[in-house]
Amino acid sequence: MLETLRNAWRIKELRNRIIFTLLMMVVFRLGSHIPVPGVDPLQIAQFFRDSNLFGLFNVFTGRALESYTIFAMGIFPYINASIIMQLLTVVIPKFEEWAKEGPEGQKKMQQIVRYGAVLLAFVQATGMTLGLFRSAVLNPGAFTYFTIIVTLTAGTAFLMWLGEIITEKGIGNGISIIIFAGIVSGFGPGVLQTYELTKVGTINILAVLATIIITLALIVGIIALEEGQRRIPVQYAKRVVGRKMYGGQSTHIPLKVNQSGVIPVIFASTLLMFPSTIAGYINHPVAQSIAGAFQPGSWLHSILYVLLIIFFAYFYTAIQFDPYKMAGDMKKYGGFIPGLRPGRPTAEYLARVSGRLTLAGALALAVVAISPIILQMIFKVNVIFGGTGMIIVVGVVLETMKQIESHMLMRNYQGFMK
Repeated sequence: MLETLRNAWRIKELRNRIIFTLLMMVVFRLGSHIPVPGVDPLQIAQFFRDSNLFGLFNVFTGRALESYTIFAMGIFPYINASIIMQLLTVVIPKFEEWAKEGPEGQKKMQQIVRYGAVLLAFVQATGMTLGLFRSAVLNPGAFTYFTIIVTLTAGTAFLMWLGEIITEKGIGNGISIIIFAGIVSGFGPGVLQTYELTKVGTINILAVLATIIITLALIVGIIALEEGQRRIPVQYAKRVVGRKMYGGQSTHIPLKVNQSGVIPVIFASTLLMFPSTIAGYINHPVAQSIAGAFQPGSWLHSILYVLLIIFFAYFYTAIQFDPYKMAGDMKKYGGFIPGLRPGRPTAEYLARVSGRLTLAGALALAVVAISPIILQMIFKVNVIFGGTGMIIVVGVVLETMKQIESHMLMRNYQGFMK
């Protein structure tokens, strides 16, 4: 491992990308401590001590919401805009056409996502400032409200730019890296809190050890889920072109068990924040009961969470994987799956296998996502990352390691992944 790290550090381009990513993470953490002007952070901190309304949202932003800093809304307006764009791609022909145009079409769609993210950030900042946290505003007035709303919107816009520049000049997916940094920032305080509670006897040491062992087992399970794949054998027929013979080799199609990665978990958790967020703006007993029903750990939240993870797993896989196009390409180049006729039978077989793998992967994601909630109910120990955070952290680490490995393999170095 140390030799691999030394080899990675010797590659100038890779070293620069890693340093750049680390520096951008430092910028993100520094921004998470810059307060929004005109707001009393003590009142907002008291709100979070009394309520768990935005607990998951607060964890993903690295406690920036609790401190009400310029990054209080995090990158979630951008994620919400991406979700909306993915859904609209299915129903709007123009967006579907852009999605098939390749890089140029993706640029157009990305531009719309950016505008949508800024608009959603502005709406969310307005709701938070004039609704939920209005009592925390110092010197209420039109100019003060406008300053707070613009500051929060600008913070999200800056994070959106930061994520894109990390993707371009750093290592890994920039948006995922920002979420990763926010989640991991709570690891140290969480460990200290658990230690203090164990020290005073509030938490049983055996319960802590059991939680650690089960958490490690879940991490191993997540890695196995992310790396698991089914290899479908493909044979290419021999063909003669001029005086040369092509084809005749055997290969395989690697279909991952979890083809959608952490996307279903992020999308599901983000969507489930909407009801409690909207209800939190309304000071009415019915609205507050709705907000409580959608809190993480409630039976309604858990059921909807599982169903949404399964839905988004199928939805995202259907967008990314087209069995009919793959079967057509195989037939075009003389490839076939042994025992199946090229064309429609091959496409139906690939669709059937992909559907079964997606179901298995989605159920496994759902089990991992709700397991920490069950652990917390049984052992009364707060799992620092939570199921959603754990899946995102492990997924982002694996994705980043693969990118580092690809840079190293281009230079004949052995990478991290075996």
